[in-house]
Amino acid sequence: MFGFRKSEKREATFTQSEPRSFMEIVGLSGSATVSMEEALGVPAVWAAINFLSGTIAGLPLNVYDVDIKGNKKKVKATKLNPVVDVLHSAVNDSYSSFQWRFDMFNAIFTEGRSVTYIERNKQGQPVNLFPLVNATVERMDDGRKRYKHQAGGVTRYYDQANVLDVTFMLKADLLSHRSPLRQCAVAIGKAVNSNSYGSKLFANGGLPSFALTGPFGSGKAATRASDDIAQATKKAASEGGNVLAIPLGHELKALGADPDKMQLVEGQSFAVVEIARIYQLPPTFLQDLTRATFSNSEQQDLHFVKHTLKRWIEQFEAEMNLKLFGRNSTRYVEFNMDGILRGDYVTRMTGNSTAIQTGQLTPNEARKLENREPKPGGDVLYIQGATVPLEGQKSPTVKTPPIKE
Repeated sequence: MFGFRKSEKREATFTQSEPRSFMEIVGLSGSATVSMEEALGVPAVWAAINFLSGTIAGLPLNVYDVDIKGNKKKVKATKLNPVVDVLHSAVNDSYSSFQWRFDMFNAIFTEGRSVTYIERNKQGQPVNLFPLVNATVERMDDGRKRYKHQAGGVTRYYDQANVLDVTFMLKADLLSHRSPLRQCAVAIGKAVNSNSYGSKLFANGGLPSFALTGPFGSGKAATRASDDIAQATKKAASEGGNVLAIPLGHELKALGADPDKMQLVEGQSFAVVEIARIYQLPPTFLQDLTRATFSNSEQQDLHFVKHTLKRWIEQFEAEMNLKLFGRNSTRYVEFNMDGILRGDYVTRMTGNSTAIQTGQLTPNEARKLENREPKPGGDVLYIQGATVPLEGQKSPTVKTPPIKE
């Protein structure tokens, strides 16, 4: 089915805490390495991951059922519908639904993958969800996938139908995946190195490293001179002095380039834009308000929902609908994004008014969107009576004015 021989199995491992060197992954050797923890130490990376994960975790998640006529109805949490409470409140006895979704997308936006086991009752209904950390996935002889997980010295295998598997990007073998942080290690590494250089520079009182040259009699003399210069430099920096005395015949030269000529500030600003590109975020959401205005902020909200959030929402919904309910099921889950798209007050009021006058919303439904209490008589649909079909209009009688002789 996938071009593999029956005796061939492929296995991919994915872990959420693998301490690998970014520079090794991209084929660059040297002492400057960037770990996952160091990458998360970049404020733009930290902000992007937490913003996306928190936004998706905070969206209302509802379960709907479609009747014979095609009308959808919201399913309420009952003993016959345990999946509603699982997705809305708690995925298991010790894990809330919000925290599960938040941690799941944290794993996706860092390591690139998150898997969750679906525990079912005797009727086949999902009753618990358990994240599988440090699991492996393998292709079976019939082309299907199964997941292997080891915990407490016990190895368990899970069928693909009982595992929620959400990835950032799969590779060509459809087993292994790509991590956004590891794949874009060079760009993130520049941000890490820039922060590290700036930290060392300011720790030294804003003074760069120096090279001391002169007639040293021995190696010990050179070491003592180096220590003396280092102490004098720190003292001058701490006391705000701008003069440093150098012995006759010696010369002090700065090592490296001037931070201003290196465009250190500009480089850090560009790193924010690069990281925003990795996660397809407008820089505004990473607190970069350089090009933000009052007029384009709302448009950037719409851009975020249409081109970034929609992709992850649909992928997550599709995975849950397939694995929780199976193919051809009339039941499905759906995120409610009305709160994000509400816009400003005038726009909301205009939209609600139009929806009420055109019979799309009842007054109480519009009040519910604004978190207001329902009112008696507000559950009736209204429509403007002055709007009639064009064919129903009578031709006006045109009177011809008399012709004067």
